[in-house]
Amino acid sequence: MAENSVNALPMEDFSATIDGVENGEIPALPGGKPSLDMLLNVPMRISVELGRARIPVKSILQLSQGSVVELDRASGEPLTIYINGELFAYGEAVLVNQERFGVRLTSIVNRSEQIKNPREP
Repeated sequence: MAENSVNALPMEDFSATIDGVENGEIPALPGGKPSLDMLLNVPMRISVELGRARIPVKSILQLSQGSVVELDRASGEPLTIYINGELFAYGEAVLVNQERFGVRLTSIVNRSEQIKNPREP
């Protein structure tokens, strides 16, 4: 009986908008209003990477307060910005106030550039 009630609910056909989304178009709801409004409050995880290091477990166990871990990037190199684990942009660290840092976006990576020159996430 539950299956019949679910099948009785009106369902919208979104298959017509899939081609438009892949081409960079914003799908519209009936009446012509863009449906992007539905996504405005969706939380996304933003990660900023300063650099990376490979360290054996033995060395990690020897770390203590004040230890320095050398990263694979030089000072002044762009930071890598990921959104939900996907490469999104590059930026630089900025001081927002005396207690907090922020990131100024210096370049946003487009999809074709990312495919040509992939970076390890």
